[in-house]
Amino acid sequence: MSAAGSPFALPHLEVLESEAVHVFREVAGEFERPVLLFSGGKDSIVMLHLALKAFAPAPPPFALLHVDTGHNFPEVLAYRDRTVAEHGLRLHVASVQEAIDTGRVRERPDGTRNPLQTVPLLDAIARHRFDAVFGGGRRDEEKARAKERVFSLRDEFGGWDPRRQRPELWQLYNGRHAPGEHVRVFPLSNFTELDVWQYIAREKIELPAIYFAHEREVFSRNGMWLAPGAWGGPREDEEVRIRTVRYRTVGDMSCTGAVDSRAATTEEVIAEITASRLTERGATRADDRLSEAAMEDRKREGYF
Repeated sequence: MSAAGSPFALPHLEVLESEAVHVFREVAGEFERPVLLFSGGKDSIVMLHLALKAFAPAPPPFALLHVDTGHNFPEVLAYRDRTVAEHGLRLHVASVQEAIDTGRVRERPDGTRNPLQTVPLLDAIARHRFDAVFGGGRRDEEKARAKERVFSLRDEFGGWDPRRQRPELWQLYNGRHAPGEHVRVFPLSNFTELDVWQYIAREKIELPAIYFAHEREVFSRNGMWLAPGAWGGPREDEEVRIRTVRYRTVGDMSCTGAVDSRAATTEEVIAEITASRLTERGATRADDRLSEAAMEDRKREGYF
């Protein structure tokens, strides 16, 4: 009898949960100063939920880190702060605005700050001497992310070289790194967007309301519905409308588009995703449309 047909085989979501819990515990045992990237987006919320499960009843043995662009959705920041307070967690915030003010990075003409997160992130890693950084990246999101291992070695400059990726046969992870290097760790690597939402439904995980259908002021730019904000939109020729939308992914307001949707519950979102033929990043992230290799170029520079 095949493993899939075995009476002892775990359901799909339990297999994914077990893999992620194993990764969290492996990192806790192998590294000295891990940290979990937490933005209040759905993937980081699921990642934190799994971390809480992995070490319950004790709290996770690491802090959270948010790279704040200064152009975040208010609902997401409110969720972030409420979650940190509820679980008594430690939160470090790396500020893009502070990096701009101190001359570490330059504001872009288009107002987009997502690509500017790399310098504040690397500064925070160096300042706090983090040697493992949990990220919520998944292989189904984008081609460069599909190349990542669960343990992704980064050099002393935070850069990623796909040629230095290590084999991970039988879920054996090699966290060895030289002084100054660190490892990015992706516990959700084998989840898909649909898996994430099905897990949210199964675990009854609360999300920011922005992920469900609501009326919002938006304007159209390059085929995407963007929200007005301090980042510089809209332009004079861009008309603001009120539409019923939701967000499939959440990032900097300047590059995260909403989708027309009536999905107001988790079950309705799952049905909508099941019928979709576009990935969440391909449909709603302008920063990934810059070029075919946009994400890979940023990852080589130290991006998430």
